Amino acid sequence: MVLAAGLGTRMKPITETRPKPLVTVGDRTLLDHVLDRLAEAGVERAVVNVHHHADQMEAHLGRRTSPEIIISDERGRLMDSGGGVVKALPHLRGDAIFILNADTFWIDGARPNLARMAEMWDPKRMDALLLVAALTASVGFEGAGDFQFFTDGRLRRRAERQVTPFAYAGVAIMPRAAFENRGDEPFSINRLWNEAIERDRLHGLRLDGVWLHVGTPEAIVEAERAIDLSVV
Repeated sequence: MVLAAGLGTRMKPITETRPKPLVTVGDRTLLDHVLDRLAEAGVERAVVNVHHHADQMEAHLGRRTSPEIIISDERGRLMDSGGGVVKALPHLRGDAIFILNADTFWIDGARPNLARMAEMWDPKRMDALLLVAALTASVGFEGAGDFQFFTDGRLRRRAERQVTPFAYAGVAIMPRAAFENRGDEPFSINRLWNEAIERDRLHGLRLDGVWLHVGTPEAIVEAERAIDLSVV
């Protein structure tokens, strides 16, 4: 599942005429960077939700052949991250789902991160597995971090006024069952992560490589510089 229906307000004025997932970084759109990673990991089908400049999104996605693309249309109503997955659930196969933000990508280290996540996923002890990036190995992220990362792999929310060294890198694995019987109202996926934290079942995997957070026009330049350095 690729979450691509947001308004991209921090990316204005670019997003006044195009959706944020179609912003180009290097020689690829943000959305294609994400879909390329999924294809490389062997994912055969991706559901992409659309809302802002949805016609542009559909036209662009129609030119891709791998993975197979299914559109989840949210033109009429934005469902937020959790509600977006619920709406797309009939198109999603398997007992567990990759969930990716369409505006984040990374430069892999020694091994592909999606493969590492798939290997680590254990539904017997996890309600969600999040890819988290060390702030020291991130480009374009200016926040105070998102999570405390314990030695056993569990995650906890950053306390107010606290700075933590790890940020959510925009990729999760979650069981399909977590989204069943959730109704049809918009809600944030953070609600499910908070429930997992209460059960000590929110886990993380540290990203191997460099995380590229492209949230503003200025961050595009930083990301392109990082890509150039990675291929030198």
